[in-house]
Amino acid sequence: MGKYMNKQNPRITEGVKLLLGNPKKAIFKLSIPMMIGMLAQAVYNLADAIWVAGLGPDALAAVGFFFPIIFILLSIATGLSVGGSSAISRKIGAGDKESADQIATQVLLFGIILGLSLSLPFIPFTCPFFHLIGAGKVSKMASQYSNIILAGVPLLFFSNIANAVLRGEGDMKRAMYAMLIGSGINILLDPIFIYLLHLGVKGAAIATLISIVITALIFFYWLFIKQDTYVSIHIKKLNINRKILKEIFKVGIPASFIQLANSGSMFFLNLVVVKAGGTDGIAIFNSGWRIVTLSIIPLIGMAMGVTSVSGAAYGAKDAEKLNQAYLYAIKIGLLLEIITALLTFIFAPQISYIFTYSKTSQRLGPEIIILLRTMVLFYIFVPPGMLSSAMFQGIGKGVTALLITLGRTIIMNVPLAYFYGITLGLGIHGVWWGIVTGNALAGIGGFIVGRINISKLKIMFST
Repeated sequence: MGKYMNKQNPRITEGVKLLLGNPKKAIFKLSIPMMIGMLAQAVYNLADAIWVAGLGPDALAAVGFFFPIIFILLSIATGLSVGGSSAISRKIGAGDKESADQIATQVLLFGIILGLSLSLPFIPFTCPFFHLIGAGKVSKMASQYSNIILAGVPLLFFSNIANAVLRGEGDMKRAMYAMLIGSGINILLDPIFIYLLHLGVKGAAIATLISIVITALIFFYWLFIKQDTYVSIHIKKLNINRKILKEIFKVGIPASFIQLANSGSMFFLNLVVVKAGGTDGIAIFNSGWRIVTLSIIPLIGMAMGVTSVSGAAYGAKDAEKLNQAYLYAIKIGLLLEIITALLTFIFAPQISYIFTYSKTSQRLGPEIIILLRTMVLFYIFVPPGMLSSAMFQGIGKGVTALLITLGRTIIMNVPLAYFYGITLGLGIHGVWWGIVTGNALAGIGGFIVGRINISKLKIMFST
């Protein structure tokens, strides 16, 4: 441990000790808090949709028109945070605390500036914009909702990046606490503002804004008042450094495109599904895919831990530790997904009932069961692909991480879904098998690329 300690600041937090210690223990202890945090956010998203749905179709449409906008903004914020977290971990692994401090300061400053520039200037123009894209009678409602959320976007960027700073130094517990508090506040305030105070869609937005503000205040307290993190934010040195931004962007920009690729794959797969199975096919796919998405959320949390541990190992030029962390994460990921697959296969009829309890949708039940049971093979090949991508983000190879993700989401899945479902005439069942086959090939390919790169690093670090 001593070789990693910075002489100017010998105090090392528990998170940093984990990053620099046993890689298997680090993966395990750092991933669990992120899994819990990600599940909490998923529960909030579900609860929010349920509360808004009670307001009727116009309210759902108003929120739906804003969804692509906030998704793009969150993709940018997430990319920037992943880039910052990865760079911080690498500098901590290299024992270069001063550079880690500079990166944390730079990414926070740039994130706030970016959040301001991408949100506040557009608030006066949201209503005409929604009219332009066909929102019609719900344009005003969509504008009211979006303007409240846009006002909080700078703080949303700050919170995402502050969370990444904590993840970068291995402080996953506090990163989790912030996610739990933010999601919990939103879930509690939604019914109060929407129904009790009769604010409708505006109430949903206000509840979200309050949760954003409180979460940002928590991070501000930890970083600027309590100041008990390993990485220090130097307010007096707030300036834009191109070299540091380049270090952040080489992972951050591809990471943003990874988020967008996930959304893009759904768009293209929907086109294939509607061609193969019509509107019923879309209903079946979107219902079943909600379960698939929920089932891989723990892996997303694990991927955050992999990025941090891989970054620290790479910064320390310890290829063996990097290899141990990478392989251990994939083993644990496979175990989780095999259990998930078995449970999904067994309880597919009960799960399908969630979407088919009404008389009008009961006819979709058997097809949703087929989809769920086919996707059990999908789960097994997600860990090698997703966690390989996370490892490459950790070592600073953002483009490679992006290519692996594109393979999993678009390059392999969409063409094979079309080939099986349309070209071979197998219908929506063929689409499901195309998705499974594409994901399997991409997952295996990602793992092979990961192993080859680690082998190269072993040679490079040993010379």
